[in-house]
Amino acid sequence: MNAVAHKNLKKKNSVKTTYKDFRNFIIDEDHPCIMAQTVFSMDKAEIHNYENFGSLKTAKEILKDLKQYLENYDFTSNEFYTFIAVFPEQKNFSEAKFEELLWKQLQCIHQEDDKDWDPEVSKDPESKNFSFSIAGKSFYIVGLHPNSSRKARQSPYPAITFNLHWQFEKLREMGAYQNVRDKIRERDIDLQGSTNPMLEDFGESSEARQYSGRKVGEEWKCPFLHGKNK
Repeated sequence: MNAVAHKNLKKKNSVKTTYKDFRNFIIDEDHPCIMAQTVFSMDKAEIHNYENFGSLKTAKEILKDLKQYLENYDFTSNEFYTFIAVFPEQKNFSEAKFEELLWKQLQCIHQEDDKDWDPEVSKDPESKNFSFSIAGKSFYIVGLHPNSSRKARQSPYPAITFNLHWQFEKLREMGAYQNVRDKIRERDIDLQGSTNPMLEDFGESSEARQYSGRKVGEEWKCPFLHGKNK
């Protein structure tokens, strides 16, 4: 086996391990998000491992993989898929440091993105209609890491989950959104004794406040800036 083949095999085995650990986190540990459970039970989660969390190099890799994910996505189906960027080599972030790197990574992705912002959502992180746009599609971002104060976000490795906003609109179209939302919140209370204080429905306040999972006050300002610095 040559060096390239060995490296590719090692990378493939690493992703298998990561997927197994995340599946255990979601399925075996009975994660409160029933949508996440559905995605993993139906093998609809796409996981990629990356290095150098928060770097421009990693942003280019994530953007390339997300574009491929969108090309393969069946928007005519009622099945849901999710994309998870995992950073298995880096575990011990504080909540503040994870939040800093999360937004740095998203900013770098935006800098490399050659597509216009999804016109269905706002590009202003202070807006109630803000959602992060990549390759012309809006995503609800969920940051996960072992040191999160919310048990539901204490994933085995630091990770960013990219959930298409289209999925939430599809749930509303199917008449299932409110039931799914309420069930997840009930299960989160069962897990931790309280709901996540940062969670609100889309349109109530900027969802940017929810991305990292850290509890932030009214004075918190999103570090993301729309626009290219090239």
